[in-house]
Amino acid sequence: MEFRRLGATGLDVSAVAFGTGSLGELFGPLDESDGIRLVHEAVDSGINLIDTSPYYGSAEERLGKALTDGRRDKVVLATKAGRYGFSDFDFSPSRIRRSLEESLRLLRTDHVDILQLHDIEFVPLGPVLTDAYDELVRLKEEGKCRFIGMTGYPLKTFSRVMEETDVDVVLTYAKGTLLDDSIRTVLLPIAEERGVGLMNAAAVSLGLLTPGGSKIEIDHPAPEAVQRAAAAMVELASERGTDIAFVANQYAIQRAGTATTVVGAGKSRHLQSAIRAADTPIDEDLLADLLALRPPVAERPWPMGLEENN
Repeated sequence: MEFRRLGATGLDVSAVAFGTGSLGELFGPLDESDGIRLVHEAVDSGINLIDTSPYYGSAEERLGKALTDGRRDKVVLATKAGRYGFSDFDFSPSRIRRSLEESLRLLRTDHVDILQLHDIEFVPLGPVLTDAYDELVRLKEEGKCRFIGMTGYPLKTFSRVMEETDVDVVLTYAKGTLLDDSIRTVLLPIAEERGVGLMNAAAVSLGLLTPGGSKIEIDHPAPEAVQRAAAAMVELASERGTDIAFVANQYAIQRAGTATTVVGAGKSRHLQSAIRAADTPIDEDLLADLLALRPPVAERPWPMGLEENN
């Protein structure tokens, strides 16, 4: 497993991070014992960054059970606050504090390594970048978290986050993919200037870059041009006898320019495939043909959250 420095935090994190949405059954049933075994497998395979959230159902509780017998000390443990349901957001300082206290109880630890505000684009940013951010700073000063950050989708939002606060990390998704490289072209220059650690996620663009296509329960938010491009990429990979999801993971992990890519895996074979994608050389001819199918830059992003935040 390759390890990379996460911004100015001093943390060296695995190129593949373990995302726990599946652990909390966001994408279908997963027996608790199977989930705990999957966490153990991830850690034993060299993954040292685990990302979770109160929004992910039972994930924190199950993760707390899994990180016993010395495993807690082997991982960079990241959780979130502010999002608690599909449309349930509360970034008030008091709720952030209560959320972290509950997370610490469930995770069976006295601190997390990274605390981030979850999907901030769904609310007005003013209070998030002032009151909520100030509470993150207080929690960091109290030792309840070592580093702080924010997560979500829109480029405009996360450019502002890095320029207007002193966050340590930012996690954004579906921007370091075969379909969109704006995490490298837009956000990475700001992150490098400000010393912010960038975390990539959603290498398969919420399921678009998989043989079966997206299975998310809502209509996929990507514009038609992106969905057409994804379908063409899936078809091309199939014609070449290649798993498009594997290539998508290769690209995200090896070429996005971020310290780590969070991969949500609910099965051992998916976890091990992501780990192999981290160091398997990319077929450069295939990659060039896939990237030629990208839509124009202006047609790649989709709106997410409040219009004013996009």
